[in-house]
Amino acid sequence: MRTTIEISNEIRAKLMALAARRGLRGYSEIVNEALEEYLARVENREKEINEVLKLAGSLNEEESQKYAARVKEFWSRWES
Repeated sequence: MRTTIEISNEIRAKLMALAARRGLRGYSEIVNEALEEYLARVENREKEINEVLKLAGSLNEEESQKYAARVKEFWSRWES
C-alpha cells in the first residue's frame, strides 16, 4: 500500500545509501522492516507492562523493590 510520510533529508539520505548497499531501487522495504521491528518492540513492551501491572498488591516489600528496579531498567532502555 502506498502512503506518504515526511522524513528529514538526513534520514532519507541514509535510507537511500542503505538501499543502494542492498541493491534495492528504493527504501520502502527498509522502512517496512524498521516499522515491523518497532511495532514488535512496542507490543512486547506493552505485554511486559501488563504482566507487571497484574502483580499489583500481590508482592511483599522486597519483591516490590526488585520489580521496581526491573521496570526502571526496562524504561531506561527505551529512553535512550
